[in-house]
Amino acid sequence: MNFIQHAEDFVFNLFKDNLSNLYTYHNFNHTQKVVTAAKKLIQNEKVDTIDEEAILVASWFHDVGYTKGSVNHEQVSAEIAKQYLLDTNKDKDFIDKVTSLILATEVNYEPKTLLEKIMKDADYSHFASDDYLATCELLREEWRLTQNKSFSDLEWMTENRRILTNCHRYFTDFAKNNWQAVKDKNIILLNKEIQKLSDSSENISKSKIKKKKMEKLERPERGIDTMFRTTLNNHTRLSEIADSKANILLSVNAIIISIALSTLIPKLDSPGNVHLIVPTFILLMFSVISIIFAIMSTRPKVTSGTFTRQDIEDKKVNLLFFGNFYKMPLEEYQWAVNELMKDREYLYNSMIKDLYYLGLVLNRKYKLLRITYTVFMIGIICSVFAFVWAFKTSGI
Repeated sequence: MNFIQHAEDFVFNLFKDNLSNLYTYHNFNHTQKVVTAAKKLIQNEKVDTIDEEAILVASWFHDVGYTKGSVNHEQVSAEIAKQYLLDTNKDKDFIDKVTSLILATEVNYEPKTLLEKIMKDADYSHFASDDYLATCELLREEWRLTQNKSFSDLEWMTENRRILTNCHRYFTDFAKNNWQAVKDKNIILLNKEIQKLSDSSENISKSKIKKKKMEKLERPERGIDTMFRTTLNNHTRLSEIADSKANILLSVNAIIISIALSTLIPKLDSPGNVHLIVPTFILLMFSVISIIFAIMSTRPKVTSGTFTRQDIEDKKVNLLFFGNFYKMPLEEYQWAVNELMKDREYLYNSMIKDLYYLGLVLNRKYKLLRITYTVFMIGIICSVFAFVWAFKTSGI
């Protein structure tokens, strides 16, 4: 595992285990976006390998201080990063560079070096995002929950416009040439929203609508979780019913065969019972066929039980099914599940795949069960008619 990946995993686990759910904006999702923006800036600015690593590490750690509260979070983030880098045997110059970059994200700090400019622009890249208003709603909710700061819709839009127009500017050439235009569009959008809110008396109802939109953007609806849970329970119950039906048929046919072997077959040697050979054979034949199909319906399918890291990165493995990981070491499985939890789309697609393939298994089970019951029914009918015919032709 490379150093940047190790740092990412450390930050993910730190947020997962220590960050309060009240931080709807300053969390791992925001950190990922800052890292993505930093990578884009690194590609377009002249940055060497060591500086690139320092920027990426600083990007991952720049908001971990929120795990201990929002007060002086830059200093706390720098201290956590410093301790992590000491534990991983990084040299003093690298540690000082990373901590200074984290401290450069402080709101009123004016960046002096290219690295600080990249860090500053990456942290505020959301000002030039297409979903800027929705992202701001997350920050608004966080301030309400953690700092008891409440804004009306008009106050919030006005405050955002003030920050974008008076308190912020981009520093790197790439950001100026590529992000400033989108930021200007967001300022225009804010102006339009402010005009609408100023002319409207329905501010309260609009605020409720926006909060609902924010909740949908940030976390899954309870209805989605209920749907998955209910569907999975239904699939599980149907599978149990199918197995129960198969076991019933296995037991019944096993009893029939046992009785035939112990009672009928020993008597077939007698010349007076020759007429029973054919119906007994029919009875046994259909019972054996029924047992075969019943066993096929409950016979499990064995999978490889392994995966590669490339499979996880390509989102090809369903980690929710034991057959895909039972041969893997615990460390690899833990890493893979952590990657799964970081990606909501991958997580939900895995759950969908799990339900889909459970449905395919159920379809196979019930098809085989239908064949089994049909064979058993035909066998019983044929056996009865065969015995009746045998007794009639024998003159008994």
